Amino acid sequence: MYSGELEFQAKRKTIAILQEQTNKILNLSREMALMTNAIFEGNKTKMAESFERMTLIENEIVILRKQITREVIAIGSLMTYREDLLRTAYFIDEISGYIGGISFRLSNIDPQVIRERFEVDLKSMVDIIIDVIFKINEMSRTLTIKPEHTIELAGEVQKIESEVDKKYREMTIKALDCVYSPKDLILFKDTIEGIEGMVDKCQQASNSFTILALSI
Repeated sequence: MYSGELEFQAKRKTIAILQEQTNKILNLSREMALMTNAIFEGNKTKMAESFERMTLIENEIVILRKQITREVIAIGSLMTYREDLLRTAYFIDEISGYIGGISFRLSNIDPQVIRERFEVDLKSMVDIIIDVIFKINEMSRTLTIKPEHTIELAGEVQKIESEVDKKYREMTIKALDCVYSPKDLILFKDTIEGIEGMVDKCQQASNSFTILALSI
């Protein structure tokens, strides 16, 4: 089998794994939305169930990232864009870590503090998280069939990143004015910093997908 065919097969396999990984990230963000709703409702059973499902998804994402690494190592220098592919997979893995951290901190804040002052703001931020990860997932799906669409989506991710930066600053000021418990203030500030950091990581993943779209 000649090297060009080997690279073609490796490309199909690794891109398929990457697409599965980004789809898992989308599922993880949706599960976080369910957990957030459970917090607003004060339903600890639903919260625990969501946490359990999120843990399983996070583990699956790590496994997929390791699988991509093994595939890239196996094909070696025959894959010209292997570094871009690995970088993208690691960005997706890091996004998963951010979502896990956001959920943990959010679940440990006094629910009354959230319901009274930040329910609308947080629901808006969670919706944004799902939206930006949906776009990352779309970038992954269109990578080989319509790469120009992947590049277009990168601009939309950039707009979301700017919007989140603005919301992050507004919510930080609001928290400093409204949250009096030091514990809740620290956890809330860490939560919205985590959201801002996660969207920044999505921006990096978007840039990486753009480079892949130009390389493949």
